[in-house]
Amino acid sequence: MNHVERFRALMNFQPVDRLPRIEWAGWWDKTVERWRGEGLPTGLTDAFAIRSYLGLDPYRQWWWAPRGAKCPKPPGHGLGIIRTMDDYLKVLPHLYWPTRKIGGDIGKYAAAQDRGKVVLWISLDGFFWFPRTLLGIEHHLYAFYDQPELMHRVNSDLAEFHLRLLKDLSRTVRPTFMTFAEDMSYNHGPMLSRKLFDEFIAPYYRRLTPLLKEMGTFIFVDSDGDVTELMPWLMDVGVEGILPLERQAGVDAAELRRQLPRLRMIGHYDKMVMNRGKQAIRAEFDRLLPVMKAGGFLPSVDHQTPPGVSLRQYRVYLKLLEEYSRKV
Repeated sequence: MNHVERFRALMNFQPVDRLPRIEWAGWWDKTVERWRGEGLPTGLTDAFAIRSYLGLDPYRQWWWAPRGAKCPKPPGHGLGIIRTMDDYLKVLPHLYWPTRKIGGDIGKYAAAQDRGKVVLWISLDGFFWFPRTLLGIEHHLYAFYDQPELMHRVNSDLAEFHLRLLKDLSRTVRPTFMTFAEDMSYNHGPMLSRKLFDEFIAPYYRRLTPLLKEMGTFIFVDSDGDVTELMPWLMDVGVEGILPLERQAGVDAAELRRQLPRLRMIGHYDKMVMNRGKQAIRAEFDRLLPVMKAGGFLPSVDHQTPPGVSLRQYRVYLKLLEEYSRKV
């Protein structure tokens, strides 16, 4: 099987020759800095090149944020650039840039994906994530109650931008899968209620998911934290999968599989065991093996590999990943 055939078969719960071998997230800068001192070539500067060097499968990501180059930057982490509708209208000229030439770089890989040589995936800002980047963490959570008109205006504009982007993109290439960046949960579950999700988030997903399915693109959401309660909400609006399924947040992929038999999953390999030796690394793969055999699940680090993991330890992980990817 080629790379595209393998991913599609896996996510359709069909037999595969082996599981894909990927690191879905780019590495922490501190991890890469450490590895450079341990033999990683200094000329490797992006995640795609590092994946290739380490022998991982060729998965290439594009993330198109709605902010233009001249959009104001937040004054600090978790802080916003707007508070009111008037503020939003002032920054509006710097948002939702023209997408007519969206084919560009990704278009160069379209033929390679057609031949199964590379898996292309895209990321878009989600309808919880993007308003938070404008309002800041605290003001965003208040805005669901205090500024509902602003919340709907932002997400309506964002949905229109995404629709335009996807239609322009589909003329050049149709990605194998995509992720909505959300981070809608923390270690005790969703950061909003089902009622708020249904009012402020769900309508905008429903505008996009039919087009993505028409494009043949698998739809994932990227959310940290415990997504157990959140997942049925997302599936109700057309989302098909979730990543990264963080173990530190108490997520249990086996339980999710029992509750949601057709849920697609990526991640869930506990990054905290990767510097504890070969037996601990193997034990984590053994924990995941039943879910791997059930289909629709691609094991990968449950977020970025931390800088506490040496290049030698990571190579042990990769060797065992290759072994277990064939046990299905």
